[in-house]
Amino acid sequence: MIDVLEAIKTRQSTRAFLKKPVEQSLVHTILDAARFAPSGVNTQPWQVVVVTQEYIQQIGDALIAARNAEIHENPDYHYYPTEWYEPYKSRRKACGLALYTSLNITMQDTEKRKAQWHRNYHFFGAPVGLLFFLDAKLEKGSWVDMGMFIQNVMLAAKSVGLETCPQAALAEYPDIVRKIVGISTDKALLCGMALGYADHHHPINQYRTTRESVESFTQFKGF
Repeated sequence: MIDVLEAIKTRQSTRAFLKKPVEQSLVHTILDAARFAPSGVNTQPWQVVVVTQEYIQQIGDALIAARNAEIHENPDYHYYPTEWYEPYKSRRKACGLALYTSLNITMQDTEKRKAQWHRNYHFFGAPVGLLFFLDAKLEKGSWVDMGMFIQNVMLAAKSVGLETCPQAALAEYPDIVRKIVGISTDKALLCGMALGYADHHHPINQYRTTRESVESFTQFKGF
């Protein structure tokens, strides 16, 4: 088993996977560990739908069709600010640049950029996809709880030799996703997640984003 600190520091968003199946029992093991995440007054708001190839194909095809038809996104919440500002604007730009540079895709390669973005909707070719829901009537505290649960999923996956990529893009058209997987409209879709065995030789898995130092975001009082 991997040390928890090592798992935290070496976890990365993986965007290329081997064509190697993941057993349902292994997914169960991951979720069985993740369920011990904390939640306010033990509400445990997380609801998960696990999908494999048939559903992954349906979801990806439907989301790409919506995007190509220029259907306006209707997410259940706003993930990003409506207007970017510093320092977040620069961090976002650097992240995108590093990703596309790893694939030798320039700003002018609009078709290649579009094709790469569309890979989001098929869970980057992962054999397993996870979709995270919670009751839409719950408040922001439960969304915080969901974040801790989702992090647990990623770390548990890392501990058993799997890699992940949390994907907000899969929540751009929640009504489409809910219809395909049979979830009622009173459940909010937070995000999806690709899960599988990483293709460590693929160029897109070679790049890394930077992290700010502890000193840049922390104030120690009374030490």
